[in-house]
Amino acid sequence: MRADRVVYMITVKQISTKRDKKKFFKFVIDLYRNNPHACCNLYADEFAEFDPKINDAFRFADCKMFLAYKDGKIAGRIAGIWHRGVNEKFGYKQLRFTRFDVIDDFEVTKALFAELFKWAKELGMTEIIGPMSFSDLNEEGMLIEGFDRDSNYIEIYNAPYYVEHMQKLGAYKVVDWNCYVIKAPDKVNERFKRLSQAVMDRHGYEILDVRYYLKHDKKKLKEYIMQALDVLDEAFAELYGTSPINEKQKKRETDTIMMVLIPELATVVLKDGKVVAYGFVMPSMKEVLQNGRGHIFPNGLIPYMKAMKHPETADMLSMAIAPAHRNKGISAIIINHCLEGVVNLGIKKLEAGPELEENHHIQNLWKSFDAELAKKCRCWGLKVE
Repeated sequence: MRADRVVYMITVKQISTKRDKKKFFKFVIDLYRNNPHACCNLYADEFAEFDPKINDAFRFADCKMFLAYKDGKIAGRIAGIWHRGVNEKFGYKQLRFTRFDVIDDFEVTKALFAELFKWAKELGMTEIIGPMSFSDLNEEGMLIEGFDRDSNYIEIYNAPYYVEHMQKLGAYKVVDWNCYVIKAPDKVNERFKRLSQAVMDRHGYEILDVRYYLKHDKKKLKEYIMQALDVLDEAFAELYGTSPINEKQKKRETDTIMMVLIPELATVVLKDGKVVAYGFVMPSMKEVLQNGRGHIFPNGLIPYMKAMKHPETADMLSMAIAPAHRNKGISAIIINHCLEGVVNLGIKKLEAGPELEENHHIQNLWKSFDAELAKKCRCWGLKVE
């Protein structure tokens, strides 16, 4: 070896042990520890997501996790998901990638994706797409615009050089998502209030008293939330990359919702006692997770209590309407009820989660508000040859 030539070694290791998974989840927290806009995930959630004993998606999906080392130090991570359920549903031959994070070194990125290309070829897949996880309940899409804006719990944050790395790999756009920030109103919108009441009177809809059930019957409230996730499953069935979520996955999501549930921000619409639509808004967990570095206790506990009692920013977790009840004005009920809660709680800002750019129906709703297109994120595609 010539003395004047600088050489470094990159190695990639497939991981499976709890110890290595902890390194896998910790890497991204360390990578963005000094970035004020990044919002990390909870360790507990990440361990559960990649545990076949907990995440029932493993019944119809396989996963491999990789860590990249540069001169003996962790320099990147990636996971591949062979989602047989989605491939069979849509007739795809795709391998997904998720949890891709890396230092600004394209050689590390190439080494990580080389492992996915190898696996994809072994499986007979023709395309690698992502970032996409096990289901539409998870974060998806790589940030391509809005790097100077705060991320939230249901979004992925990444540095601008990720985009350059993907372009160098020859990646192409599959779909984009838009992320809006809405200035919260300081008073109830009388137009939405009248429209909401008219829709309820005309069609016999009613709003579940979430506060009552949260205090007196949490078991029944969880049953209603499970019904709401059935509505989500039905409403999102044909959206890109979605797959049916089973009962075990819905129970996990229900437990997550219960942790951040504020009655004023939860709208569950009933027809004849059955859930036909819902809209869940949650207090921002950004400061909680930044302070806790992947944990709520102990350092994130005080920010969590503050966020639950006096939220200043709220994240729109999800909203869905059963197909049989579309085009009946039911969205006015959800928006009006949530906005009443926002006004009563004194919330200043709302963050809408990623919305497919062709979802004009939901985006048209924001025209009635002081809304800004703040971020865009992308699902990339790579041909397997």
